[in-house]
Amino acid sequence: MLVVGAGPGGGELARQLAVAGISVTLVDRLPDLKRAAFSSAAMPLSAFLELGLPAEVLGSRWSRWQLLGPSARWRSWHHGQPLGVVLDFAALRQWLAQQVQSFGGQVCLGWTALACEPQADSSLITTLRNRRGELQRVHSTWVVDATGQQRSLIGEPSSSADPMLRGVGVEWLLQLPQQEWQRWADQLSFVLGSAWVPQGYGWVFPMQTGLLKVGVCRLCEPRREQPPLQQLQQRLLRLTGLGHGVVLDRHGGEIRSRVQRSDTHGRGQLLALGDAVSTGNLLGGEGIRYAMLSARVLAPLLLQVLRQRRSNAVALAGRYQQRLSSTLGWRWALSGRLGRRTWLGLHTPASDRRLEHWLGVLEKCSAEDLSALLFEYRFERFGLRALPYLLGIGR
Repeated sequence: MLVVGAGPGGGELARQLAVAGISVTLVDRLPDLKRAAFSSAAMPLSAFLELGLPAEVLGSRWSRWQLLGPSARWRSWHHGQPLGVVLDFAALRQWLAQQVQSFGGQVCLGWTALACEPQADSSLITTLRNRRGELQRVHSTWVVDATGQQRSLIGEPSSSADPMLRGVGVEWLLQLPQQEWQRWADQLSFVLGSAWVPQGYGWVFPMQTGLLKVGVCRLCEPRREQPPLQQLQQRLLRLTGLGHGVVLDRHGGEIRSRVQRSDTHGRGQLLALGDAVSTGNLLGGEGIRYAMLSARVLAPLLLQVLRQRRSNAVALAGRYQQRLSSTLGWRWALSGRLGRRTWLGLHTPASDRRLEHWLGVLEKCSAEDLSALLFEYRFERFGLRALPYLLGIGR
C-alpha cells in the first residue's frame, strides 16, 4: 500500500493502516516535515479530543474570540473554559509519520511522485523522483493521492459546472516579549473588511508562550485586480501593532476546492483524500480536521477490501465518496457556498456594511454560539436573524 503525501490526511490514513497491520509506505516530497508548515491549525476542542491527538502537537488552547470589523472596532467573546486549540502543524505531521513507523510502516521523505500507471495484473507502478533526480518505481496494489490541492496523481476533475475556487495565503511565525504576547493569548483574533483584506481575512493566533501566528488569506478572482499578499500582511502587522516582532518563519500556500466536491475520488485502484477531493472548507479556511476525517472514512473501507483480497475498485470509490459526503453533511456544503459568496463579495462599501450588520448580530451571542457557527456551521442557532445574510439580502 502506497500513500503519497504526509500531511494530516495521508499521515492519518497511513497510521490507521499501519495500526491494522497493513504493509504501508508513506512518501512525501519534503525532506523535513517541519518545513512549509503553513496552516493556521485552529480547531474546536471537541474535534481535538475526538481525533485522539497527543499533547505534543498542541500549540495553545483558547477560550475567547476577537474580531475587528470594517468599522475598525474590536468585538470580543469570552468563555470560562477552553473552546478549542491551535495545533503545531509541523509537530502534527512529524507525530503521524512517527506513528506510521512505530507500527511497522515505512516513511520516505524527499521523494516526489511523478506518475501512477495501471498494470495488466491490476497493480500500479508509481514513479518517484528524489532531490538528486534519481528515479524509483514502486509496485503496489493500491495508491492513495494525499498531495492536497496539487492532486499530483489523481489529476484535475473534469466538471465545469462546479468551478474550482482558489485561495492563497501567507503566514509568519512571530516571537514577542511575553507581556506583549499575553495581549493575544487564549484567543483567536480575526480582521475582517475590504479595507484590511479585500476578499479575505487576516488572523492572529497564539502558539507556545511568546509565539504568534500572523497571516492573511484571500480567494483569487482573475477578473479583479488584487493587492499582493505581502502588502496585505504588512497592513495587518501595522493594524495590530505587531510589526516589531521577530520573524522566525515565513510560509505560504494555496488551497483549491470545489463547493460541490465533484472531484474524482478514485480512478481504478488509485484513490484520493483530503484537499485532493475538496475537503478544505472555504468559510473558515479549516482543512486539517476534514483531511483527517476523510482518512478515517476511507481507512475501514480499504481495510475491508484488503482483508477480503478482492479489489472492486469502482465499488470502493463509490462507497467512499458517498460515505464522505454523508459524513460531511449539508451544513458543510452550505458553509462552502456561504464562504464563496462572503469572501469573493468582500470588496465594496456595501459588502462592508452587510458584514458589519452581521457582526452586530453575532455580538449578541455567546462565545460558544460563535464557535458552533464557525466550526460546526450551526446556522439555525441564530434563527431568522441569520436568514437575510445567508440569502444575501442583508443590509
